[in-house]
Amino acid sequence: MDYEHLADTRRIQEYVTNMRPAFNKRAVFSDETENYRTPAEPEPGDVVNIRIRTKSNNVDFVYLVAGNLRQRMKLLDTKDGFDYYGTDIKLGAQSIRYFFEVISGKIQCYYNKMGITKEIDEHYSFGIVPGFHTPEWAKGAVMYQIFVDRFCNGDASNDVVSNEYCYIDEKVQRIEDWNCPPRAMDVRDFYGGDLQGVMDKLDYLQDLGVDVIYFNPIFVSPSNHKYDIQDYDYIDPHYGKIVNDGGEVLQDWDKENAHASKYIQRVTAKENLEASNAFFARLVEEIHKRGMRVILDGVFNHCGSFNKWLDKERIYENQNGYEKGAYVATDSPYRSFFRFHGAQSNEYDGWWGHDTLPKLNYEESPKLYEYIMRVARKWVSPPYNVDGWRLDVAADLGHSEEYNHKFWRDFRKNVKEANPNAIILAEHYGDAKSWLMGDQWDTVMNYDAFMEPITWFLTGMEKHSDEYREGMLGNSDSFIGAMNYHGASFHAPSLYTAMNELSNHDHSRFLTRTNHVVGRVRELGSEAAERNVNKAVFREAVVMQMTWPGAPTIYYGDEAGVCGFTDPDNRRTYPWGREDKELIQFHKDMIRIHKENPSLIKGSFKFIANDYQQLVYGRFTEKEKIMVVINNSNETKNMEISVWELGISRTKIQKFKQLMVTGDFGYSLVKKIHECKAGVLHLEVPSHGAIIVRGILEG
Repeated sequence: MDYEHLADTRRIQEYVTNMRPAFNKRAVFSDETENYRTPAEPEPGDVVNIRIRTKSNNVDFVYLVAGNLRQRMKLLDTKDGFDYYGTDIKLGAQSIRYFFEVISGKIQCYYNKMGITKEIDEHYSFGIVPGFHTPEWAKGAVMYQIFVDRFCNGDASNDVVSNEYCYIDEKVQRIEDWNCPPRAMDVRDFYGGDLQGVMDKLDYLQDLGVDVIYFNPIFVSPSNHKYDIQDYDYIDPHYGKIVNDGGEVLQDWDKENAHASKYIQRVTAKENLEASNAFFARLVEEIHKRGMRVILDGVFNHCGSFNKWLDKERIYENQNGYEKGAYVATDSPYRSFFRFHGAQSNEYDGWWGHDTLPKLNYEESPKLYEYIMRVARKWVSPPYNVDGWRLDVAADLGHSEEYNHKFWRDFRKNVKEANPNAIILAEHYGDAKSWLMGDQWDTVMNYDAFMEPITWFLTGMEKHSDEYREGMLGNSDSFIGAMNYHGASFHAPSLYTAMNELSNHDHSRFLTRTNHVVGRVRELGSEAAERNVNKAVFREAVVMQMTWPGAPTIYYGDEAGVCGFTDPDNRRTYPWGREDKELIQFHKDMIRIHKENPSLIKGSFKFIANDYQQLVYGRFTEKEKIMVVINNSNETKNMEISVWELGISRTKIQKFKQLMVTGDFGYSLVKKIHECKAGVLHLEVPSHGAIIVRGILEG
């Protein structure tokens, strides 16, 4: 061995290491987007190129580590002060997890979704699921959630009438005053919103910039929320068309739904059911003509006690064309659809013990399983052609976790075979990783990695307005930690289609959370939800919603300034004629900014800086660099922000165009140019404000 040559080599390496600047861990970056992985959503057998960025001339070696594979990466390019390393790996059929090992002189560390770390934690590894694709149309799509009864009454002839039937021991009521806030026990109150009302407001939704309409349940059901499905095969005629009306409402002394002949005729007559389905098909066709999509709410864990299979209320018992319900007859063909407590018993399992929500018994009923799979295919196929399903309490379905996963695998297969471009989006709280492996759900309603952390950070409130924590308000460290931890559960196909909501039908309105009032409408009254709200804080939240990875989802009326405590107060009617037009215009402008900048749809994401009540993050591609700056404090802040982490050279003079500024003063779209030197941008950010700037790259 040439010991003299070896000694010379070591001296050269030591000299280079000593001359090299200290290891810059913030310069290291990679993610699962197409910016750092090609193809981003590969097939089994594909060769995938995986890349990572470091500071120029700052590391000795970078390795890709995936299971037993430890592969040295090659230096591909050097530009703008960064080195870009890459390597190819060939995929099999199984999913893989990977991270990077970085060596700089005597420093050996790892890089994963948390950034540079000394510890290897599988939870934060990057991942590839070969063959897992989510619809391109859903990535970054602007969704709009409609609770139909409260959106718009376009057809008074199909309104539920007072005393039409009995629900949970009391008769239903028609609320005559559209602007009256919901009562504390609201489930049997109807305002008359319907699908004709949606049809009438499509111009409004299109002008707002909506890409996707997500409907809360619209199938035949007795409640106003309709999560207690009565008939999965038909749109509720109270939302659709009633062409064969008649019968009588219940008498004052009568609570037996078997006598509710008006209701029975409306919801069992095939003329009404078929007309309602036909109208829905026309509505979807019109929505599609406008370039928008439709997602239906699928409630498959449980149905309702009015359901034709159970018929506890004896709605169907004497109607032509319907079999006996399982509650009516022990020899009913639907008896196995439910888990009864004995062969002759009429007691059955209800979801969380609610007898109005009988749990469906798939494991013991192949017929039920086939029926629901047919329903899954039916609505995403002609003539309805809806674009996907939102799945209610999806993790609860079945009697075991094993069966739950089997069911959703089969459900996905059925839906994707009928409509390969349909999305499957589940309601879920907690870690959904085991469902998001490309064989079950596409994505989820993003509570853990969006709604909850943003609510705590900007308002200090829990998402039901049930708690206020001063220590969480403005706590950007907690916010970043929560976003990183929960976001790590997503593969990129799921993350970029995740439903990012600020409010919905199950939680208080975000605007109400800004007043820091803890409580519910039963104790406090509806007016308390409107007092001392802060629209500037709400605008901050909308800025984050429209610039965060995922599909920003507006709960109907949020854009018009609707307030409300949690269910049922969050289900107030849309205030037609009383809208906050400035807030609507703000949403239009933010949606336009979201759509005009590709980096906000599929770009990389990076936290840049944070402090108490302050947050800075970037969205970027090779060609576009956007910075979002949040100041949630009561004072204007002069902030110095390093922009080089977006992949911008420190040495060039850069200009940034201000796309929007909001704060306590209101908001402005005045295009202001900000200059920065040596990678530092100086911004004056208003109190309770946000600024979005886009880099003007030179050279």
